[in-house]
Amino acid sequence: MSKSEMMCDCASCDCCDGGCDSCGVPVSSVAMIGAGVPDFEFDVYQAKKISKRSISDYNGKWLVLFFYPANFTFVCPTELEELQSYYSKMQAEGAEVLSISTDTAFAHKVWHDSSEAIGKVEYGMASDANHQLAEYFNVLIEEEGVALRGTFIIDPDGVLKAMEINDNSIGRSAKELLRKLQAAKFVREHGGNVCPASWEPGKETLEPSMDLIGKI
Repeated sequence: MSKSEMMCDCASCDCCDGGCDSCGVPVSSVAMIGAGVPDFEFDVYQAKKISKRSISDYNGKWLVLFFYPANFTFVCPTELEELQSYYSKMQAEGAEVLSISTDTAFAHKVWHDSSEAIGKVEYGMASDANHQLAEYFNVLIEEEGVALRGTFIIDPDGVLKAMEINDNSIGRSAKELLRKLQAAKFVREHGGNVCPASWEPGKETLEPSMDLIGKI
């Protein structure tokens, strides 16, 4: 996708870096918290089928993008298997999940068919063989052609709300990812409230005000 094609999903929008004059959502040429994510198109392997998808296909839902370096590696299957164990809980929060690597969708199929851990995966496995997603989200290791362990949470309006990027030697926690998704959802649904450290559903939140200054 060229820079000129980086648009929000508004039908009347013909913008790129500057944002949309009609819907007001800014879209940047590199991933930024609070900015809209361009409508990238990519192949996805899911439910024994390969199909074309785009970011806008997930409008109205939360979307978790879970980058990993490569298929047939060591840490990656432990992460994707754990992510699968939390997939139904993320769906219950109104979210969809896409794991992403620079492998092809055909390679995803072979890995899914041959690995006991990956064979459990029900969420979509996206291909970023042309590196457009990894470049935009700033996780591409150019000299290797693979991605860092990057995790991104996009809200139902297509706006990036959270990101985490790890060295490829450091595995992530699907439990913590679910917690952050739940926090982002709570804040969206309860305007004016914020979530303190390690907040989980059912715990108290904060409503910023002058009265709280110096008292926390």
